[in-house]
Amino acid sequence: MRSRSIRPLGALRALGRIRRDPSDPRAVAELCEALDGPFFEMAFRRFRATRVGRRVLDEERDLLSLVADRGWLGSLPDGSLGHACARFVDREGSFRPEPGPAVGRDADGGWDSWQERERRRFSERLDDQRDLEHVVTGYGRDTAGSNALLAFGLGQQPRPGALLAVAWACLRAGREQRRVLFAAFGRGRRAAWLPATDWESLLALPLHDVRSLLGLGVPPPSLGGRSPGKPVAA
Repeated sequence: MRSRSIRPLGALRALGRIRRDPSDPRAVAELCEALDGPFFEMAFRRFRATRVGRRVLDEERDLLSLVADRGWLGSLPDGSLGHACARFVDREGSFRPEPGPAVGRDADGGWDSWQERERRRFSERLDDQRDLEHVVTGYGRDTAGSNALLAFGLGQQPRPGALLAVAWACLRAGREQRRVLFAAFGRGRRAAWLPATDWESLLALPLHDVRSLLGLGVPPPSLGGRSPGKPVAA
């Protein structure tokens, strides 16, 4: 994965789709990617500097192989993070972007450099941990919950696309929904940085213990379960 560049036209197209349908998951994902630019590199370097990040990259971990195995997740102890994740996906579904070239291959089928492989692995891990983020934060996959997770992520790390999407959600939201978005932003700032979470070691632990370890506390009552609305991705 080569360094990302800002794509204003792609961002405008995504914004137009979001204006027509705020619950379009791919439009939100495309908006964030189009405006990532140097912000992705900043996040990658922060990740690479952490103990967990170095282990994930050095061990070439594949989180998707775990979170996609709902049978195995469902076999974990009741109340564990993994078991809760399996129930969440069964209830609300899962969203992941269209798969790109396999790690190790570039878009033309050639071999990536090791630097590009590491960036691609980090990018894919961010996608693969999305269901886990929904579970630990307690934000559902409906429109309100997904917007709250976007605001939470914005509190964790600056991201222009997420800022625009959250700002648009605030413009359309009522007072109570705006309160939820601002609270999610503050919660993201206070919590541990989720991209550097060692999810593999946490899947069998009780969910309430995981939330405590990550500084998340108890999920907001209004968003603790599924809320009405069309499912979208964060």
